[in-house]
Amino acid sequence: MIIAVPKEIKSSENRVALTPAGALELTKRGHKVFVQKTAGENSGFTDSEYQSAGAKILPSIEACYKKGEMIMKVKEPIKPEYKLIRENQLVFTYFHFASYGPLTKAMIRSKSVCLAYETVEMPDRTLPLLVPMSEVAGRMAVQEGAKYLEKPMGGRGILLGGVPGVRPAKVLVLGGGIVGMQAAKMAAGLGAQVTILDIDLNRLRYLADVMPANVITMYSNELNIRNLITKSDLVVGAVLIAGAKAPMLITRDMLKTMNPGTVLVDVAVDQGGCFETTKPTTHNKPIYTIDDVVHYSVANMPGAVPYTSTLALTNATLPYAIKLADKGWKQACRESEPLKLGLNVINGKVVYKAVAEAFKLKYTEVGEFL
Repeated sequence: MIIAVPKEIKSSENRVALTPAGALELTKRGHKVFVQKTAGENSGFTDSEYQSAGAKILPSIEACYKKGEMIMKVKEPIKPEYKLIRENQLVFTYFHFASYGPLTKAMIRSKSVCLAYETVEMPDRTLPLLVPMSEVAGRMAVQEGAKYLEKPMGGRGILLGGVPGVRPAKVLVLGGGIVGMQAAKMAAGLGAQVTILDIDLNRLRYLADVMPANVITMYSNELNIRNLITKSDLVVGAVLIAGAKAPMLITRDMLKTMNPGTVLVDVAVDQGGCFETTKPTTHNKPIYTIDDVVHYSVANMPGAVPYTSTLALTNATLPYAIKLADKGWKQACRESEPLKLGLNVINGKVVYKAVAEAFKLKYTEVGEFL
């Protein structure tokens, strides 16, 4: 198979979809790998390293899309890329379709095959291609939240861990999945008082067992959220429903009950956000303030630490990319239920129910194509 890796063009996106080590694993199996010039540069990987791994360098993004049978990306295609995607071309990337109608409609029009990292799902409901970036984003949420709690950044002027004789910050984490767990661990490690909410009692029992003493667990409901946000300094939105729009847990009216300078970090922004006032931001302009509450909602948080993120992402995606390249997407998805669940749009039809429901589009069973 011919695999092409274009350079990411989303604002401040420094990751690349494949490391030189990943390229080598594909080329030694007889596949052809093409990488756009300087695609890996911001992640710390040079063109010469890709060439040494057997990949060929292409001069432009147009050349990549023209050449590749499978396109490997990090972030969803953006408007300048829509016209480059061809019928029957396999695009393997994060899509987050349910949060953005224009992208969904563009991929339907392209008649391409869209296999989304974020909906590849194991029998135990874990999302193996979302996990590594969720781990990065969860940890970064606290790192960034701590920074924006500083007074010059617009926050309350609170040190997350406090000092002897002065209480530490209170951190509220909404969601006990991978993002929430990593955020809680980071905040607790810095000495904050952490409360983590979830609606899964089994998950809460697990978190209560493994978390340090300065983390408490509570069942998530509107009353608990309303009570806790009035006392919290940092709130991390870490809720995920696979492939679907995130539920709205903090409404606009709740902002007025928070202390001025409270920081909200919405990691769920890729799926539409779990705060009513969330709107996607970029690393160049990461925050905005509403009702004296600071909002941080960068839609590609791991892009700020591209070396770590690219290595972690390739570790997770490469085994699946090899299956797709070795067998072709149809056979690979017939043999692998997790990969089959990654299929979202095929040849102009929506084959993932949550995406169809998000936009009231016709849903087609994926089996029709396999």
